[in-house]
Amino acid sequence: MKAITANELKTRGVASIESALAEGDEAIISVRGKERYVVMDMEAYNRLRVCELEAALYEARREVDGGQAVTESVEEHIDRLRKMDP
Repeated sequence: MKAITANELKTRGVASIESALAEGDEAIISVRGKERYVVMDMEAYNRLRVCELEAALYEARREVDGGQAVTESVEEHIDRLRKMDP
């Protein structure tokens, strides 16, 4: 994964990001020698979002199948939330 320094980003701007992403899907931005941020193109980001949503759906289905889900009306749900400790 290509690394971009904060100074390079300041001087070259988006061109430094485009150059780094030409070598791979992601690039790391380092600030004062420490890796701080990751940048990627929208296609790679959207792939990650789809994976994240599929993982959440899988987990929700596991909870439903395991009997951990609650079926209730909106009013019952709000009442249950209000009774929970903050």
